Amino acid sequence: MENQIELADYLNRAQAALGRQFFRMARRNIREIIFIGRFMRRLRRSARLRREAAGRGDAAPLFLIASITAQCNLRCAGCYHHALRGAAERERPALDAAAWGRIFDEAAALGVGAILLAGGEPLLRTDVLRAAAARREMLFPVFSNGTLIDSAFLDFFDMCRNIPPVLSIEGGEAFTDSRRGKGIHTQVFAAMAALKKRRILFGVSVTVTHANTGTVMTQQFIGEITAAGARAVVFVEYIPADNGEQAMTLAERDSLAGRIAGLRKQNPAILILLFPGDEAESGGCLAAGRGFFHISAAGDAEPCPFAPQSDTNLREIPLSKALSSPLFTSLRENGALNSLSGAPCRLLGAK
Repeated sequence: MENQIELADYLNRAQAALGRQFFRMARRNIREIIFIGRFMRRLRRSARLRREAAGRGDAAPLFLIASITAQCNLRCAGCYHHALRGAAERERPALDAAAWGRIFDEAAALGVGAILLAGGEPLLRTDVLRAAAARREMLFPVFSNGTLIDSAFLDFFDMCRNIPPVLSIEGGEAFTDSRRGKGIHTQVFAAMAALKKRRILFGVSVTVTHANTGTVMTQQFIGEITAAGARAVVFVEYIPADNGEQAMTLAERDSLAGRIAGLRKQNPAILILLFPGDEAESGGCLAAGRGFFHISAAGDAEPCPFAPQSDTNLREIPLSKALSSPLFTSLRENGALNSLSGAPCRLLGAK
């Protein structure tokens, strides 16, 4: 129980720091300030709920990752969703908006601070986005390829400040288009310009690979996306799905923490996050409910998006029961998540 309380304290400190950064990012935008006021009240309540859960010996996740659809309008090179899940996943019945709404409510009651909406391409599920928008005190960053953002979506994001878009790019134009398709980089930056013009808070997401780490984790790149209007960047370490050609070397991975710290010091006005994150300070991987877990489009409760194993489906049981599933409990208790092995993912091959 002591370790769970220590982890809850770590997650609460991380959450508080995130809340302070959101205030700095608001930049006197009245709509952002109103939402952030609600969100900060929500954060204080969720921190208390997680601390109480840890005191009982229960898992208390800081956030969830919800892949609300398996469908996508692009076919990016190296997409883990296609490589790990394939056509069978896309053919399974997806949870409807009512089921997602129930999950969102259960997450709030457990003390979850934020729910990351992913896919596939989540903008294809406007019904689920509307369900998320109704939970006005919760934060739902939506990770999108950015190509579907039109005037209707601009109006939606303008009205629903609790759903900030996070647009995916790979770095420069040539590299982004080589992985995502010709003209995608231009489309994404056009979407950024439209969001900036409407003063809508948004960020970018970058999958960091051996090929682009020397480009995207630089002051020049941060300057470019800041000038485009982004107020957050999420660096996601590439986890090999079908082959390891794009994976960073051990030396590149070892340098991540120092490079992130340097970029944060140089750019205090932009939120810079790294996923998986600071596993040394948190005592290992935060998957399987230690800090987060993943829900597939069909409702499977999985340790992480990169580990599509499940023994529980949220069509059948509430969120609280999923946290105590045999799979999640085993991963949290057998030490597989706590070792700092230097591998890109502790869950690959973990039982």
